[in-house]
Amino acid sequence: MLNIGERRSGFRQRPAGFIQDFDELRNQCLKQKILFKDPEFDTYDLSVFHKNLQKNQLEWRRPKEITNDPKFFVQGASRFDVRQGKLGDCWLVAAIAAMTLNKEVFCNVVPNDQGFGNTYAGIFHFKFWQYGTWINVVVDDRLPTSGGELLFVKSSTKNEFWSALLEKAYAKIQGSYEALDGGLTNEAMEAFTGGVSEMYELDQGKTSLFTTMLNSFQQQSLMCGRIYPTKLPNPEDKGIFRKHAYSITKVIYIPETNNASNIPLIRLRNPWGKVEWNGRWSDKSDEWFTIPPQLQQSIGLIKEDDGEFWMSYKDFAKYFSAVVICHLAPDYIDREQQGAGGPKKWDLSIFEGQWVRGVTAGGCNQFHETFSSNPQYYITLGDPDNNNAKDICTVVIALLLKGTRRKQKQKDKSSSFGIYVYDLNTSEPVPKPLDTDFFKNNDPLDKFFFSEIKQREVSKRLGISPGKYCIVPCTSNQNEQGAFLLRVFSEKKTIWRKLIEELN
Repeated sequence: MLNIGERRSGFRQRPAGFIQDFDELRNQCLKQKILFKDPEFDTYDLSVFHKNLQKNQLEWRRPKEITNDPKFFVQGASRFDVRQGKLGDCWLVAAIAAMTLNKEVFCNVVPNDQGFGNTYAGIFHFKFWQYGTWINVVVDDRLPTSGGELLFVKSSTKNEFWSALLEKAYAKIQGSYEALDGGLTNEAMEAFTGGVSEMYELDQGKTSLFTTMLNSFQQQSLMCGRIYPTKLPNPEDKGIFRKHAYSITKVIYIPETNNASNIPLIRLRNPWGKVEWNGRWSDKSDEWFTIPPQLQQSIGLIKEDDGEFWMSYKDFAKYFSAVVICHLAPDYIDREQQGAGGPKKWDLSIFEGQWVRGVTAGGCNQFHETFSSNPQYYITLGDPDNNNAKDICTVVIALLLKGTRRKQKQKDKSSSFGIYVYDLNTSEPVPKPLDTDFFKNNDPLDKFFFSEIKQREVSKRLGISPGKYCIVPCTSNQNEQGAFLLRVFSEKKTIWRKLIEELN
């Protein structure tokens, strides 16, 4: 794990020897009897960016200046400790709430070696996965307030501050609170887990996705749902909102009374901590009268105005646009958990690369003469998945761009990027590396791109036969520079080779 300021930490570099080490900084402050002030993320005038906030209304206060008895945790941490404030970061808040459902993930991101007790020095730290590396981020506890209330994320318990401080740490690595205004949940969920995300578009006519969601929930994956502006008109009449992200906190089947079938249900939470779905299976709906009280209790039904609600999968698919599922990295699942239906441990292959203008930035395969200059990565898949009658290997390939959120805020208009996958299991010998003639005469097995500017990663699940394949990451146009992280998640071990190394 790296600290802020270290080489490859993902944060701007400082002179040699400059490292923000949490323990060292806290000990210095305790020795000098002062409270930490972070020179790397100082207070600033938020009213410049929030036009509805007057400059004289903004105050940066420490928790002890907000309440007499501040706590880092109050009776532990839960999804109800996270309420969105006056910042459009529902994507981040939804991911934080989902993270609280996995104790191991949460304790890694939010270390419990801090608080407002004897070792309090106004400094806190959190851990995030950034481009293949875990980094330790320190912040002071000066938080933006107005009228004595926190402006942004807050807990439902006024004297609990872990969630507000976590939001500040995430804002620090992005450069500002304003950089969090608008985003995608997969970015935050991956920062909390080091995992890989898949996005599924919802189609009311297909029910197979519920099985995927159920299996993913049982494998401890994090999940969020979102509603596009173009989905059904006026979902607000039903208590849900377009351009908004929701945490998915449970996925289950429950038996239907007097019927042999099971009902697929999904529990969601609004990051606002209030305003809920009011249709079928909502807190006050008649459907719950058909479910025995013991079963209601066992699934965790709570009929309160807390922002959390249940929906049938049919209604969920009707009103929601997409589901994002973040699979945990191998570090979070030990082999003792895998038996008897426990979570599946992925094998992870990872490589850093870059497109360099005039060298390795060949553009998409429409540029026949330069496409072969793009980075090439070879994988060999040996054994098929366990219990797979079709002898298929499941792989999830993800291409992650570096530094995209900072570029977005700088009005950078980057084009689309993506991946081509080529099947090398042919009777004819292939060149090493693959050359222009090969790409002209062979179609890709698959390709996937993403052009939404705010999206920093493309990923896709493939079911392919054991054998040899080539992955070519590229941008849509030639000579577009950038750095990336390529990851392949697979059930069985994957063998890597890069560029001109031997395939056999």
